[in-house]
Amino acid sequence: MTTQRAAVLPTSYSVILAVSGTHLINDLIQFLLPALYPVLKSQYALSYFQLGLLTLAQQITACILQPVLGLYGDLRPKPYSLAVSMGVVAIGVGLLATASSFPALLLASAVLGVGSALFHPEASRVCRMASGGKLGFAQSSFQVGGNVGTALGPLAAALIVLPLGQASTVWFGLLAVCGVIVLLWIARWFSHHQRTAHAAGKHEAVGPTLPRRRLVIAFSVLGALLLSKFVYIETFKSYYTFFLIEKFDVSVPEAQGLLFIFLAAVAFGTFFGGPVGDRFGRKKVIWGSILGALPFALVLPHAPLWTAVGLSVLVGLILSSAFSAIVVFAQELMPQKIGMVAGFVFGFAFGVGALGAAALGALADQIGMQQVFGYLSTLLCLGFLTVFLPDLE
Repeated sequence: MTTQRAAVLPTSYSVILAVSGTHLINDLIQFLLPALYPVLKSQYALSYFQLGLLTLAQQITACILQPVLGLYGDLRPKPYSLAVSMGVVAIGVGLLATASSFPALLLASAVLGVGSALFHPEASRVCRMASGGKLGFAQSSFQVGGNVGTALGPLAAALIVLPLGQASTVWFGLLAVCGVIVLLWIARWFSHHQRTAHAAGKHEAVGPTLPRRRLVIAFSVLGALLLSKFVYIETFKSYYTFFLIEKFDVSVPEAQGLLFIFLAAVAFGTFFGGPVGDRFGRKKVIWGSILGALPFALVLPHAPLWTAVGLSVLVGLILSSAFSAIVVFAQELMPQKIGMVAGFVFGFAFGVGALGAAALGALADQIGMQQVFGYLSTLLCLGFLTVFLPDLE
């Protein structure tokens, strides 16, 4: 098995930083919806299942659209589609701020999901173009922007959204406008880079010579890994505050602050996973995230408050380290279809996480959130399927 690697242009750190910054904006705005769940649950008398449906409406659009839009970008690159994506996000946050019923909230959730579906495949492609061969570093930098944005969501909720109410989310539309401006600059860089690469004779690498059956097995295993990790993390994002309130009787602002701690750990773990994968191999990072996180995840639901918080930090750090490695590993399997593969990974991750969150929300209505968190960690055992991944390094 061999992989041909093309010559690359120098690393463009400013572009990677800019894309990471817009990813922060996108994911901060995306997280406003689950951050509002305690308010929406009481204001509109929603069940856990209905909250799960809101998550599903937001994420399922990304699940369906991202691979399609990624493939379209592979065939017909559109540099300005990133700016359009942030414009759609701005519309979605405006709808969220003005929604007055459950169907209106579903519509706002879906529009936010469409904006996210447009953003992620193209943003991942731009980071790879700007990587200069540092694929793990570039992907981690891109991902950590989104993780920081998600981590800031609970703080935004505690400091702004919860005190001022649902309508206050409209002010975050100004962040989306700033993102549009930055993405217009990135679009110009994208166009210039394409011309420069074409003139210099730079072309995409040819993928590893794996039989079709091995490719199918590899992507099936990656799908199982994404299922285990993202159902776990999405459940934390949607319901960790309720778990803390139900088990430890903490206040809503305190629970939001503890959720921020978990999500901040996810952000740090995501960043370090990429460079470590560049240095030691992506499959080793995937193994490490499984073997390292599982023991702590099994103990977490049964621990006292501050022990559980500490364990959540360890789980967030270790578990999230594999995501950048999974993205780059998948792109290395089919480097001629970068956008489609990125769309599959992000779309499947978002979609399966949302479906899992909706299903576990319905289960929590029947047996309670503490019991759901007690069962949640067993999902991580799917990570042992990593043994069936091919060795690409």
